[in-house]
Amino acid sequence: MKKHPALLVLEDGTTYSGFSFGAPGERIGEVVFNTSLTGYQEILTDPSYKGQIVVMTATMIGNYGVNPDDVESRQPFVEGFVVREDCSVPSNWRATQSLSRYLADNGIPAISDVDTRSLTRRLRDKGAMNGILSDGDLQVESLLEKVRAAPRMTGLDLAQAVSCRQPYVWTEPLSPSDRSSGGDGSGNDDERWHVVVYDFGVKYNILRSLRSRGCRVTVVPATTSADETLALKPHGVVLSNGPGDPEPVIYAVQATRQLLGRVPIFGICLGHQILGLALGGKTYKLKFGHHGGNHPVKNLRSGRVEITAQNHGFGVDPDSIPDGAIEVTHVSLNDNCLEGMCHRSLPAFSVQYHPEASPGPHDSRYLFDQFLAMIADFHGKV
Repeated sequence: MKKHPALLVLEDGTTYSGFSFGAPGERIGEVVFNTSLTGYQEILTDPSYKGQIVVMTATMIGNYGVNPDDVESRQPFVEGFVVREDCSVPSNWRATQSLSRYLADNGIPAISDVDTRSLTRRLRDKGAMNGILSDGDLQVESLLEKVRAAPRMTGLDLAQAVSCRQPYVWTEPLSPSDRSSGGDGSGNDDERWHVVVYDFGVKYNILRSLRSRGCRVTVVPATTSADETLALKPHGVVLSNGPGDPEPVIYAVQATRQLLGRVPIFGICLGHQILGLALGGKTYKLKFGHHGGNHPVKNLRSGRVEITAQNHGFGVDPDSIPDGAIEVTHVSLNDNCLEGMCHRSLPAFSVQYHPEASPGPHDSRYLFDQFLAMIADFHGKV
């Protein structure tokens, strides 16, 4: 595929030149960096990246191509993709097409030959900021005017943009190889527990992980009310990951508040933040967020350090949750921010990171078993 000159212009005027290797066009988004060494396809299809241009810190991206089995949602959701070097000729027996072709087919603009080390340092020093990626308009002043007029991530409800429109039943378990490597369930069909998953941008491996543990899984839209959820007679509720600022997702906070104490709740990523808000707490914007598959988190209960996969730009202030209602269970060893909490009297807990970790470490998959144990205890069954 022939490459054309392209530019990435940050809102502070910093400009990076390179070559277009995805879809032609122009796209604005919050620019963030991801420290994962592999898993670019799962990153591209993680709905939590809606509204963001992702910079990969690994030097070469695209080595093993793209295949239809490793997607985490129905389509790529990133606004744009930035790499140092793209591999145009992948080498892997599972590959069905190159990364550049996949991006082009899905309308995602991308830029290569960028000094991603310099760009990452810029974002670490100054914080995540809006940027514009273009291979058409190459006039810096024109691009800068456009990017400075764009809305910021703070205040944006993006969950509705990525959520499903109608409820559906999920039936696919983890693959046998993934189960054996991660210590997950056997994919049995007893469907002992019915779990309703709120889709704020849910990743498929969360659903697969629940199904592999024998759960009957129903996925519902982000705006589903508490009454509608309870009418489905769930044994437990999962609040999924998702993009954007949690504070504008008022409908989900209200539903969660009404579900508390009536059904066990497990929050993941955005779901963790929504649970924090439902408990009366506050959230805040991180300087440059946590994005990658190699973030150390300490489990305060066990003392163990888990290597985790993360993708979030907001955090929960544990001190803002009134009456000492929560126990802090996990903290980040990078910046000591809240990574996990458990309510002291109600059946509800959450983590900021991704226990399904696809791709990435399997250290935190026990959290799904913890959730099912909570369900069993709540319903008085062993």
